[in-house]
Amino acid sequence: MTPAPLLPPVPFAPSGLSGRAKRFVEVDGIRVPGQELRRHRDAWLRQGIPAAEIDRAAAFQDRWGGLALPPAPFYEGGPRVLDADCPEGSADGGWSFSAGSCRVSMAYGFMIGPDGAFGIDAHRWTPLHECIDGWVESLALAAHAGRWARTVTRIRGRAVESVDLDGYEPVPEVRGLTDTWWRGEDSLVALYRGEAVGLDAPQCLEAQVYGGLDEWGLRGG
Repeated sequence: MTPAPLLPPVPFAPSGLSGRAKRFVEVDGIRVPGQELRRHRDAWLRQGIPAAEIDRAAAFQDRWGGLALPPAPFYEGGPRVLDADCPEGSADGGWSFSAGSCRVSMAYGFMIGPDGAFGIDAHRWTPLHECIDGWVESLALAAHAGRWARTVTRIRGRAVESVDLDGYEPVPEVRGLTDTWWRGEDSLVALYRGEAVGLDAPQCLEAQVYGGLDEWGLRGG
């Protein structure tokens, strides 16, 4: 009798996430083997990489390494698998490391910056969220809103600047920087500015408006 194939393990959501993001990680994510960074520690130290930066990348790997989540609605889906790598120094003395490989060939990569922000490294470093947790929260919110909204409207280019957010409040759990989420009376608005800023390409601005949401659809965790 042929044994059943082994399935990737169901991931356990890291602490500190909202209930909505916790469900998203554990229901929609899978965990695949991630690389062990600490085995490179001595070699990286010899290359002049500070011990604190190696420890920072290793801590990211312990918490998020090997987690594969469904594609994001922008940024060509985001990282395929969250996975740290060797820290890289920049001209200003800061250190960053990869947050995971791209799903397709792209003009930028996904990085964790010197202050822990998650962002894209394009023509310039562009932080999207204060931390990787904020990125995961944004993915969970997009999946939740898309499931419960009666309408989804996409606005592109300079027209995004005319989106009226009067009466809306920022969604704090996504910890938005260049990208933000906003909650209104019966709708959610996601503003994706990262490519426009990082690539000097205003045509890449995008807003997604999720309308017709009830209280559960607006919050859901």
